[in-house]
Amino acid sequence: MAYIQRSSFIFLAGLLIASGTAIGTELTVGRKETNFREHLDYSSPDLIPIAPQRELTDLDRRALKVAWRYIEQNTRGETGLVDSVAGFPSTTMWDQGSYIFALIGAKKIGLISELEFVSRIERLLLSLEVLPLFDGKLPNKAYDTRTLEMVNYQNEVSDTGIGWSALDICRTLMALKALEKESPAHSEIVRRIVRKWNFSNMASAGELWGAAVIDDEIKYLQEGRLGYEQYAARAAALWGLDVFEATSAKRSLDWVTVEGVELPTDTRVSQSFDAISPILSEPYLLQIFEMGWDRETHLFASHVFAAQENRYRSSGQFTAVSEDHINQDPFFLYSSVYSDGEEWAVVTEDGTSYPQFRTVSTKAAFGWDAVFDTNYTSDLVDHVAGTAHPDFGWAAGIFELDRELNSVFALNTNAVIIEAIHFKLLGPMWRY
Repeated sequence: MAYIQRSSFIFLAGLLIASGTAIGTELTVGRKETNFREHLDYSSPDLIPIAPQRELTDLDRRALKVAWRYIEQNTRGETGLVDSVAGFPSTTMWDQGSYIFALIGAKKIGLISELEFVSRIERLLLSLEVLPLFDGKLPNKAYDTRTLEMVNYQNEVSDTGIGWSALDICRTLMALKALEKESPAHSEIVRRIVRKWNFSNMASAGELWGAAVIDDEIKYLQEGRLGYEQYAARAAALWGLDVFEATSAKRSLDWVTVEGVELPTDTRVSQSFDAISPILSEPYLLQIFEMGWDRETHLFASHVFAAQENRYRSSGQFTAVSEDHINQDPFFLYSSVYSDGEEWAVVTEDGTSYPQFRTVSTKAAFGWDAVFDTNYTSDLVDHVAGTAHPDFGWAAGIFELDRELNSVFALNTNAVIIEAIHFKLLGPMWRY
């Protein structure tokens, strides 16, 4: 069984519902020429500057309202959870972590009132406190948002559950840490929730471990690849968990040249490690939005973004690759800069290739614009502006091949857009 960066959610029925209702070697960034091939060490001065905080534009304010509309339309009154995909009552811990970040960002920006924030967060926390746990230890990979029952990926009830994703849980841990800082009054219930979770099999010997049911037995498998692994481990470390080996990429780092840029890659490829290792936007954006940045994160983010801009410069094709749901089979894909020996690979978790579904990711466009604020990122945001729907939220993106809308409306897309705009105005969600 392949253990990728994190456990994606394949909401078949939900995606069908959502689709039916939806309508060169030198890099130029911000006019600065940068040759990334000459700088492969962590002390490299050749980084794209992180943009300073700045005032919001009219598009930013519109984007916030559209993103919040998704949350309004897909919150389950029975539990306070939000559906991961519009119209389908299932979710993961990754997505509920995204929801917490969206709540914090919406409150701090002034998009929602303190009263609405408290009402929503308390309803959610009460549900998290009573979640049934896989093997009595940690949250299951999937839950029914109406009943809190453990389910499989088809949203069928599973009394015993299907396992846990360490990376999904770590995203929720990061969100709960940010919540404690923003709203100390909720620290007591946050601590009660976390104390019920037994991390002994998830964080061990410096690594992150997921759990899966294979042949009716629980198997523990090392979880996480470059980018996602460091994001999750740093979140877990804030709670004192034993994840030291996973916090830095150095132990499994290699470099390949893509579009004239030296790109960080994971030496643990699928052929030798039973997991794909796509390099894409999402984990670097989340680290910066939520924790700020260190030298490693800044360096890797600069290179991952640079390769995408260079592809646009050489081909004329707008490029913003990340993980996204799509509106047809196989329903969830990793659009990457590089994965397991292939440039610009578009793959499922088992490594099956779908290059025809490469997407210009809406959340990645907003994300990179918040982080770097260059001419290209501004053009990217303009390019995806048409993916907004006033009633449903932001769609996942635009397919490169035919420029058709990838008409899936998902919690993570809309939550990350709120995070991006929060970062643009106020900086990281959590910092010392």
